Amino acid sequence: MKFIETRGNDGQRPTSITFSQAILSPMSSFGGIYSPESLPAFDEAFFQAHIDSGYKTLARDVLSAFEVDIDQNVIDEALNLYDEFDDPNNPVPVVKVYDDLYVSELYHGPTRAFKDMALQPFGKVLSAVAQERDENYLILAATSGDTGPAALETFKNRDKVQVACLYPDGGTSDVQRLQMVTEDAANLKVIGIHGDFDDAQSALKTLLVSDKFNAALKEKNISLSAANSVNFGRIIFQTIYHVYSYLELVRQGAIVLGEQVYLNVPSGNFGNALGGYYAYKMGLPVKQIHIASNSNNVLTKFITTGKYDLRGASVIPTTSPAMDILKSSNIERILFDLFGAERTKELMLQLDQEKHYELNAAELQQVQAIFAADFCTDAEGLDYIKQAFEVGYLMCPHTATCFKAYDTCREDKSVKTIAYSTAEWTKFSPVIAYALTGDKPEHDIDALELIATKAQVAIPQQIASLFAKPITQTTVIDKADIEKEILDFL
Repeated sequence: MKFIETRGNDGQRPTSITFSQAILSPMSSFGGIYSPESLPAFDEAFFQAHIDSGYKTLARDVLSAFEVDIDQNVIDEALNLYDEFDDPNNPVPVVKVYDDLYVSELYHGPTRAFKDMALQPFGKVLSAVAQERDENYLILAATSGDTGPAALETFKNRDKVQVACLYPDGGTSDVQRLQMVTEDAANLKVIGIHGDFDDAQSALKTLLVSDKFNAALKEKNISLSAANSVNFGRIIFQTIYHVYSYLELVRQGAIVLGEQVYLNVPSGNFGNALGGYYAYKMGLPVKQIHIASNSNNVLTKFITTGKYDLRGASVIPTTSPAMDILKSSNIERILFDLFGAERTKELMLQLDQEKHYELNAAELQQVQAIFAADFCTDAEGLDYIKQAFEVGYLMCPHTATCFKAYDTCREDKSVKTIAYSTAEWTKFSPVIAYALTGDKPEHDIDALELIATKAQVAIPQQIASLFAKPITQTTVIDKADIEKEILDFL
């Protein structure tokens, strides 16, 4: 399979590239990114053949359908990392909450968030490609809280790879911050910045296309890549769990094969939702994809009005900080798939230069045929957390936003919903403790213990051990100093 550029070709780059080339160099002409030239098609026979498949078997066959140019032994080693999840036989449990609402739990990996589903195998694949080419890579990561810990975890101590991870100082949960600042591998650098996630992501994209920065890296014999979902190496692994979750509903007897479902996805940078979109385009029986946002509701406005408008907007800190994002990178791939490169370039350059764009009526109709959206306030999220707990389900505030979309976006109440839980309760314990008890513990460890007692659950060792680890990453800087800090690290 070949990958092509979302904003067209500038005449300086190849018109198409392989998967391995796309993951090593994810940015394309005119500031665009790479998308598949075409998608594989999954017919009923494919789904029938995988009714009883384990996750790794399904993943192997999905990757095979994409015809990725990665050695099969490397793919097998990458997929074997799912054996380190809580249940090797079922790394993505799908849990019934209501008769027509099932939650796909994506957080049972080492950092307790959904980014592990993609980044655990992706780290192995990218490092293997770098070693095969005998090339050194700097991996940039910008995080609103989940990508950073997952990227650091997957790349630590890997040969031929160094990582610089940018996070908004004060813009993550305490546990997310501790997961990053206690990392001590020599090939990792964690950098807090004065700003928000959009600032971190903008800095990452600027560095990826900066001739000056890339020249400085070349002098050090280092090439540049990224761990964010601008990299299709992330997205390809995020298509798999949508297929698996659907088949799990079939296995549980909730639906019959071929029956349509709603996918309900909490969305910030839109990579998780894009994986669902690609699964739908490849043949997964999806009636509609529901996009759940918090008060940073730019995606809700876009899907309901066709207007993507950042003029005068600033990030609102919420209780679901991993979704505190205004500029969602993967909307670009949706535009490209629906409207082509020329229109995508026009819209994205307008967003870059003027901070807004607007779809025409026909384009909006195409988007709304596939997507619906709503947003959830912090207060509503607290209520949803409490309501779910009363029926025996403990969830994080990001998952809570899905419950709002579940209430408001379904046009056909007979259709089952798969909602995606992107983080374990341990990552955001003060919010959950307040929702369940009305108390506001001063420290995360107190909130964790309060919830563990009330819910009669254990605090996972990966989280409990964080509070005794020494802080090894102390850098917090202004945005203007990011490039110098990274070069000094290298």
